[in-house]
Amino acid sequence: NIVCSVNLISVAAEQVLVDEIPYPSKITATKPLSLLGHGITDMEIHFIHVKFYSIGVYFEPEVVSHLQQFKGKPAKELEENDEFYDALISAPVEKFIRLVVIKEIKGAQYGVQIESAVRDRLAAEDKFEEEEEEALEKVIEFFQSKYFKKHSVITYNFPANSTTAEIVVSLEGKEDSKFVLENGNVVEAVKKWYLGGSTAVSSTTIQSLAATFSQELSK
Repeated sequence: NIVCSVNLISVAAEQVLVDEIPYPSKITATKPLSLLGHGITDMEIHFIHVKFYSIGVYFEPEVVSHLQQFKGKPAKELEENDEFYDALISAPVEKFIRLVVIKEIKGAQYGVQIESAVRDRLAAEDKFEEEEEEALEKVIEFFQSKYFKKHSVITYNFPANSTTAEIVVSLEGKEDSKFVLENGNVVEAVKKWYLGGSTAVSSTTIQSLAATFSQELSK
């Protein structure tokens, strides 16, 4: 029994609860990555607080060395500084975003969210051409037929120095399905949707990243 409880403690110490959903504090994608930010997406609908999914953001630990110009800044200042998030997004390290569904949703609905977020961003930057439209349609098609029950997992892996993203969907009782997004502009817009400071989809994730990096950069 004693052995058992010791193991449990070490496992518990390696997990972070994000809205009661366990996230490993470290994972290995192409390289070992650390959980450096987390949060949820939520909304008030008819005075009811609805949570959609939790988010965990992983980076190579050396991302800190690419953000030295923000050294010593308090969390609140980082949180309000979009240049900090731009630097975070463009740092030449691997990034990994893990979403766990809290409120079940059809894949088609999630696809529509991606479509409007990406389209609006790229249109504003005058980067939404035919290639981007085609790439976005393929992403929507990938999600279209899926149904995300509670605790379904969607991950985005952004390798270092690459303009691609690998999207993986894990549904209970089914094999994982994968899709590689190869349009650099669409990949960039997806990163900004989750990590882009004041325009990101989850303000709690942005606050969490600011708090972590303010601490890491003061060491």
